Amino acid sequence: MQVSHLHSNNSASWRTDAGIKLSSVASDITCVSGRLMLQGLIDGQHDPAVLADLAKRRLRAKIPELTEALTGRFSAHHAFLAGMYLDAIDQRSRQIAELTARIEVVIEPFRSFCDLIDTIPGIGQRSAEVIVAETGADMSIFPTAAHLASWAGCCPGSNESAGRVKSTATRPGNPYLKAALGAAALSIANTHNTYLATKYRRIAARRGPKKALVAIEHTILIAIWTWPTQERSTTTRAPTTTPAATPNAPAATP
Repeated sequence: MQVSHLHSNNSASWRTDAGIKLSSVASDITCVSGRLMLQGLIDGQHDPAVLADLAKRRLRAKIPELTEALTGRFSAHHAFLAGMYLDAIDQRSRQIAELTARIEVVIEPFRSFCDLIDTIPGIGQRSAEVIVAETGADMSIFPTAAHLASWAGCCPGSNESAGRVKSTATRPGNPYLKAALGAAALSIANTHNTYLATKYRRIAARRGPKKALVAIEHTILIAIWTWPTQERSTTTRAPTTTPAATPNAPAATP
């Protein structure tokens, strides 16, 4: 989707030159209605009323505005440029679909880990996949949860000299992991009735929203490290059983 929006923004030059103001009426010119209208222009249909009538669903309420926006001087050269941009968007969309299918294949060995951390509020499927990709889903390489948080750059800095505390900014850390955690923290900040949402509001009231978001990221990482570690320690712990008494065994002599 980001690539598609990038190409649609780059097409603003030929749309301005042709006098086509479709983006002023439709928020996304690559939607179904927008694609139909652009394809109509490419195919040689220049009647604004006919093009506006291609609108679907809620966009049909804006047919008068669309008619005015589609009134311009669309030439054959503009049609060539529009077709080139639409082909580029389709190519990128196919590549995104192929890459998504490949991710589903390589993530399958870590599916149980993804499903586990997906239960954390704010963590979705994509965020879980980013966490797996950046950490390898192996928490044993981090001795403690604090090591994981420090590596990810989600813990306060420690810069003290002569008894004076200086900057406590977080270290850079892993940018992709921090981006996923930041999105999860922002999602939690907009929710209610969860422990993490309550913690965010409690810290934000005292120390501000930015530090509260970092604190939520830190809490999420602690949960991510703790759950698989506890599960691994539970499954590898040796069972402790008491030997059963042998029936009819002779009594020990004093």
